[in-house]
Amino acid sequence: MEQQQLEQKAILVGVNLNHQEDFEYSMEELANLAEACDIEVVGTLAQNLLKINTSHYIGTGKLTEVRALLEAHEGNLVIFNDELSPSQIRNLEADLDCKVIDRTVLILDIFAQRAKTREAQLQVEVAQLKYMLPRLVGLRESLGRQSGGVGTKNRGAGETRLELDRRRIEEKITALSKELELLVAHRQTQRKQRKKNELPVVSLVGYTNAGKSTIMNALMELYNPSPEKLVLEKDMLFATLETSVRSIPLQDNKAFLLTDTVGFVSKLPHHLIKAFRSTLEEVAEADLLIHVVDYSNPEYERLIEITNRTLKEIGITDIPTVYAYNKSDLTDQAIPEVRGDIVYMAAKPRIGLQELVSEIRSRIFKDYVQCQMMIPYDQGALVSYFNEHANVLETSYEPEGTKLSLECKLSDYGKYKEYVIEALK
Repeated sequence: MEQQQLEQKAILVGVNLNHQEDFEYSMEELANLAEACDIEVVGTLAQNLLKINTSHYIGTGKLTEVRALLEAHEGNLVIFNDELSPSQIRNLEADLDCKVIDRTVLILDIFAQRAKTREAQLQVEVAQLKYMLPRLVGLRESLGRQSGGVGTKNRGAGETRLELDRRRIEEKITALSKELELLVAHRQTQRKQRKKNELPVVSLVGYTNAGKSTIMNALMELYNPSPEKLVLEKDMLFATLETSVRSIPLQDNKAFLLTDTVGFVSKLPHHLIKAFRSTLEEVAEADLLIHVVDYSNPEYERLIEITNRTLKEIGITDIPTVYAYNKSDLTDQAIPEVRGDIVYMAAKPRIGLQELVSEIRSRIFKDYVQCQMMIPYDQGALVSYFNEHANVLETSYEPEGTKLSLECKLSDYGKYKEYVIEALK
């Protein structure tokens, strides 16, 4: 199977509709997606159009050019940069005499290869089946034609089989969706439990391969070293499909939860966004977003825009955000440097992590109060509580009790106000 994959030689075809600004980058990305599927790209073809050719997506002249490229490079696959309709795939395959796929299939395929947990596998499978369903139905016409023109007996049989296939797919989607709902409910329970612990949640978001997992591992290494807690970190598209949640304990008894999520890409198939909505809900409940940007990419501003657009699509618009301009060591930018809500850093060589944490702290630990408390000696349990859950700056033993200078949560300050002798901040 592996060998067969390596032998795939593809021609990439894109239509630049009404002079899209990001067309060239989108084609470049298509080549990267193909490479991620072990497909060798042997040729690329683009066409400027004002509107799509409904039957073949591209014009007839370009179709001849694609055929010539396939022959010249011994290609056996054509990949289109946009989602094709069932009839377009059928017409193109008939005229080009080879397999034709679109960008959506490519992304679904990568997700299928990368999915490791049961939840991610179910999400990908549901998205694949939903993509297949209209295409299966769209084949009815050609099956009818193939069955010959005399009588209707054969055509009827073909249609019946197609209906059976469709029903099977619909039943499978329903069954998988039910299983997925159980997993989602389990995760919501975990989220509620975490909320009870009152730990702020910080979510890493960003374009695929921007370095989110590298940042997570670097922070883990710094504050919570434990090899089995590290997440997969690889220089490839969509290395992370599962949401990982890790606790980051800081030195002053403060802590936050850090979540790493699936990366985004332009033209992310809507079936996939829908399927992964439950995973992305982790982001919706975050107190702060760390938008990780590959600053070494000349198109980084466009990638920020795509990520923001995808977040908006899933209803995430008003969460405070810090921008981690990662891989800045590969540019002329001096690092580490903080400018407003941007931290210029490089996670791989571990530069700028303290600055990033400092920005995180200033935004998620706002409800802390500095004060002095006098705790009677018969309330020793309370002293233990503050030593564990607050930042105790100084302890002294007075005749009336234990005097603590501390920084604690506003909620604890209100709860134990009777012991406060001085509010410092």
